Amino acid sequence: MIDSPFTSIEKPGNLSCDNYCILLEVIMEPFFLFAAFGFGYAAYRVGLPPMVGYLLAGFALKALGYSSSDQIELVADLGVLLLLFGIGLKLRLKNLARVEVWAGASIHMLVTIAVFTLVIAGFAWAGLALFAGMELKNALLIAFALSFSSTVFAVKVFEERGESSALHAKIAIGILVMQDIFAVIFLTFTTGKLPSPWALALFGLLVAARPLLMKFLTRVGHRELLLLFGFLLALGLGGGAFKWVGLKPDLGALVMGTILWGAPPAWFH
Repeated sequence: MIDSPFTSIEKPGNLSCDNYCILLEVIMEPFFLFAAFGFGYAAYRVGLPPMVGYLLAGFALKALGYSSSDQIELVADLGVLLLLFGIGLKLRLKNLARVEVWAGASIHMLVTIAVFTLVIAGFAWAGLALFAGMELKNALLIAFALSFSSTVFAVKVFEERGESSALHAKIAIGILVMQDIFAVIFLTFTTGKLPSPWALALFGLLVAARPLLMKFLTRVGHRELLLLFGFLLALGLGGGAFKWVGLKPDLGALVMGTILWGAPPAWFH
């Protein structure tokens, strides 16, 4: 249900509460899309990536008292999965083994955690209400969260600038992927929800199936079938299968794309 200022409007007498709420969602969701388009277009016109406008639209709607609906969140999740699948198509596993990638990701995370921990400790020492009495482990947790960057945002910026194939873009994306791997490891050990024993078997199966998948891709031919097959790989074999073994679906989409490195991304466009 959408939580918005309009929920306080008195509903028509001939509509039940459930029907009225559904009608409100039907009316408001196109408005959300219009707001995203308007802010995105405005950002583009001033030389910024449209994604900056999308974020500003979300902040503005939230400030006005709106919250997302299940349908919009579903579409957003699917968009992230497909974007990460596209990132994987351009990412070689060998790039992650480069010193500048894994060392850069590790040093960046350690330095950022140290700096933010000191800042938060300083706020606590100064007696700021929000940080007063905060324990060191909580400060470290907040600092750890602040050490991450947005892979999706960075990729979109590189694509907008036409720099996706540049060396600095590959290194930056590699560092961000390493951050995602660190996050998965951290969540695995802190939540106590260990992946299924089938997780390694699934990864091995996908790697072993690469030649067959690549051969099938070359034989599909029709662009609409290629697009549909791309959805199947990203959402089914990637997101769905990884969720089934207790791993993050977006990580699965990224891994699925990485396994298919070498397949022209244009096949799926």
